[in-house]
Amino acid sequence: MTTATTLPKYQQIFDTLRAAILDGEYGPGEKLPTEAVLVKQFKTSRITVGKAVRELQREGLVHRQAGSGTFVSEAATDARHLSFGLLIPDFGQTEIFNPICHGMASAPHSDGHSLIWCHSENTDEPGQKHQEALRVCRQLIERKVDGVFFAPFEQVDTDGAVNREITSLLDKARIPVVLLDRDISSYPSRSRYDLVGIDNRRVGFAVTDHLLSLGRKRIVFLTYREGVYSIGERINGYREAVSARGLPADSIRVEHLPAENEEATRVIKSLLESFRPDAFVCVNDRTAGGLMHHLLSSGVRIPEDVAVVGIDDVAYANLLPVRLTTMHQPCGEIGRTAVAAMLERIRNPGMTARTLLLDCHLVIRKSCGAESRSPHLRAAF
Repeated sequence: MTTATTLPKYQQIFDTLRAAILDGEYGPGEKLPTEAVLVKQFKTSRITVGKAVRELQREGLVHRQAGSGTFVSEAATDARHLSFGLLIPDFGQTEIFNPICHGMASAPHSDGHSLIWCHSENTDEPGQKHQEALRVCRQLIERKVDGVFFAPFEQVDTDGAVNREITSLLDKARIPVVLLDRDISSYPSRSRYDLVGIDNRRVGFAVTDHLLSLGRKRIVFLTYREGVYSIGERINGYREAVSARGLPADSIRVEHLPAENEEATRVIKSLLESFRPDAFVCVNDRTAGGLMHHLLSSGVRIPEDVAVVGIDDVAYANLLPVRLTTMHQPCGEIGRTAVAAMLERIRNPGMTARTLLLDCHLVIRKSCGAESRSPHLRAAF
């Protein structure tokens, strides 16, 4: 076995500098010490140092600029073993995050890198969830991860402070952040972090316009809570679609479904009697599934009496009592795009924040009433 002491001097210098680059001691674009400094540091000749630097250049880890020095190349990031933290407080409660994380793990750029998921206690109490997320954030900082994928808490009024505290802690630790699904600022404001998701406003418009094109005119937007970043954008898209068709203002109805089953049944029954909707746009598939059970138990036929559409196209959308028409969210691709965005952010830390919104397509099934017209219809938006 060859030991470090028997390696040629240039090889020792090469190994030391290469390790420093791959460990992040010298970041992309950063200048290496001058040859004079390296000669003094390693107690060797300029020729030997030059040979080591040329080997680094041959591996694509550095590039030379005449008259300026030797700089770490952007490609050095791809050669490093990086670790990324996952901070997703709603994992297990919001169905899209599991396939998003699978997308991250399968990303072409993820080879050689690690995704770190710190253990967190499950709780439904908002204050405890906030403290748990902060604990996980500090744990990721202690582990010196190279970046964090953060899916912010949803509520604008109650969660905004903890979202800002989390990103502030990561900023102080100089850890890049890529946001998943939603921003920490409410529309139309925009934070200074990269965001990967879908255009929720456009999605809200598209699913509503689909129902309008089928002749439905009294469409309720059904959601489960107020003051949520992404939900607000979907509601805006719904309103715009109704207005664009020239329907009167009293055709617009946004209803918030209570969490309690009996109260939700009462709200839906009241809606059917007072507003007499012919369709529902549901904020997500979970809400659509709950609505569907309430309607069917009341003898309401879907889609003959009332059409129902959802958003997300989660695994069980095709398994509901009436197969659900829904906007397919490309969760796996969101995860893969997020990894690419993180690596690009590490290479170019001064880059302007980007919003990367992926296209969706509408999956037509029975619940909207259009499937019988074209069983293989799939509309892209």
